[in-house]
Amino acid sequence: MADGNLGSLLTPVRLGGVRLRNRVFVPGHTTNFGHHNEPTARLAAYHAERARGGVGLIVTEAIRVHPTSAGRSISLGSFGDASIPAYAAVAEAVHEHGARIFAQIMHAGRQANGDATRTAAWSSSPVSWAAGAHVPHAMGRRDIAVVVEAFGAAARRMRRAGYDGLEVHAGHGHLLQQFLSPHTNRRTDGYGGALDNRLRLTREVLAAVLAAADLPVGLRVSADEFLPGGLDPDAVVEIVARLRADFPLAYVHVSHSAYHGSYSLATQMADMSFGHAPFRHHAARFKREFPDLPVLAVCRLDSLPEAAELVAAGEADLVGLARPHIADPHLVRKAAQGRQHEARSCLACNQGCIGRLEASLPISCVVNPEVGAEREWRDAWRDLAQAGRSRRVLVVGGGPAGLAAAVAARRAGHRVTLAEARPSLGGQVALAATVPGRVRLRLLTDDLAAEVRASGVEVRLGHRVGVEEVLAGGYDDVVVATGSRPARRPLLGGPPVRDLWQAVAGLASREAGTFVVTDDEGTWAAASVAEALARHGATVHLVSPTAAVSARITTYSRLALLKRFADLGVVVHPMRTVRAVDAATVALTGPLAGADIVLDGVTAVVDAGTAVADDELFRALDALPGGPEVHLVGDANAPRTALEAVYEGRLAGAFLGRHDTPAAERVSLAY
Repeated sequence: MADGNLGSLLTPVRLGGVRLRNRVFVPGHTTNFGHHNEPTARLAAYHAERARGGVGLIVTEAIRVHPTSAGRSISLGSFGDASIPAYAAVAEAVHEHGARIFAQIMHAGRQANGDATRTAAWSSSPVSWAAGAHVPHAMGRRDIAVVVEAFGAAARRMRRAGYDGLEVHAGHGHLLQQFLSPHTNRRTDGYGGALDNRLRLTREVLAAVLAAADLPVGLRVSADEFLPGGLDPDAVVEIVARLRADFPLAYVHVSHSAYHGSYSLATQMADMSFGHAPFRHHAARFKREFPDLPVLAVCRLDSLPEAAELVAAGEADLVGLARPHIADPHLVRKAAQGRQHEARSCLACNQGCIGRLEASLPISCVVNPEVGAEREWRDAWRDLAQAGRSRRVLVVGGGPAGLAAAVAARRAGHRVTLAEARPSLGGQVALAATVPGRVRLRLLTDDLAAEVRASGVEVRLGHRVGVEEVLAGGYDDVVVATGSRPARRPLLGGPPVRDLWQAVAGLASREAGTFVVTDDEGTWAAASVAEALARHGATVHLVSPTAAVSARITTYSRLALLKRFADLGVVVHPMRTVRAVDAATVALTGPLAGADIVLDGVTAVVDAGTAVADDELFRALDALPGGPEVHLVGDANAPRTALEAVYEGRLAGAFLGRHDTPAAERVSLAY
């Protein structure tokens, strides 16, 4: 993955006659920055920042062409000409910084949640996308005509709004793929059965789009649905070949998966448990089959050097990085300036992006808390630099919250000292990153630690701070980022109990045996330890008092996790708690889950219960009548996740002594 490949990645290229300044694009990804299904100034600022960062092409998130696909009011749609000015504002913001922008148009089909709009989802057949999901309406002839016309109308509006091209989304299990795939298409009319019939709707849509707008039109496809009886690469190659024979496709954008409640969906937003560039072979296949057709590759290309491998190998013409551009919108500019080492790393954790989308919240990012508030933060940093008021700041704790606070305070012009009781920086994130499959977490604290040192923060390792030192130090502000401690509840008369830290430390010994992991919160803390123990040969039982398994892990990651649990033999026990029987036996009890389950030969119980804030220093300082301003951030404030820790650290460090300023108010309101 040498950076020598970056030269070819940064060369100009033409896509459907449109000149791009390089071969890097931001693929379409949902932001939830819409309002009444139209773009907002927030969305324009978000894309403008990526354009300012040097990317060649931005493809919008899916623009839904019909209200039956709207799902939520915060999604994007093109349902009438009144939306054109809002879309034009986004295009102008991107063009201002030298990038090009294509509009991705689609109909979600059966997974368009109609709860908000009180509409039925539409699909090729009455087949729901997941157990318990709404059964969609099987579209009739008039419905199909409405959708085809809607695609054409949306294309016409995007042309009028000044977009440089269009991308018709026929992948990810959306409506067009629902017609293309025999897994979902059970029709017996002219739109079902043989491939030519299943292709009919896509052909009609492409014809309508090309007739409506004199723009380059690309096609996004899923090369593999990973479903029994679904589309595989051979079938999708045939689909593209037939469509290309009939239509002047500007490119094919090769993705994978279907929107289906199984492992297939997990691959669409492959998290850190997947290996490096796990789906690059799909793009390579299409490039071999269609050497003269531009091929766009996407998914888990974590950095520009990794993405450059595909272009250098002739496997793709352009490479898309969505989550890395959420993490660092200036990836390309840094690389072009020889500063690739300064790029902020994407963790592929799915926590601030897709995790928040599932909660119908705007996207954020663990490593970049400025996402969605780009204008506000840019103005705030400018105002802080002009204020020129320097304070003496002590940050206590070198985990993500403390590191983020130190970086922000230094950028705001303060003199900063960071003290960490352990001999190295990183806090609990550094410990969690030692668990197999969670290694990329370490990139968060490694990047922050590098910024801390590069910015001139004084760092004291192996140094535990007490109240007396704080009072004697003459500090104006103290940021307390001392983290939290794991829970360990006694199991009287039962097997030995280990807390999470002890369990993680013990993984190095590759201890076998039978382990019971209690999971009160449904987070990665319990799930990753259970998986790691099973990989080391242990028999593992994951016990949760809740009805759902690992409920606080995003669906995209959980579907892959549950498959790994099944492959490794991890036994999951929802709606149960653990009761001691004797020193090697426990009973799993739960009145709603049936009779007790007795487990013999238990080596240990791992307690992944609720952590406890390590806030003693804060309590002591808070009780004093005078002294410096005290700011409590991260788990020391309340045990949560790295997403909240970095956000709180950034906010506290940036606005020390200035929380009542207009800049602080603008940033706070932006979220």
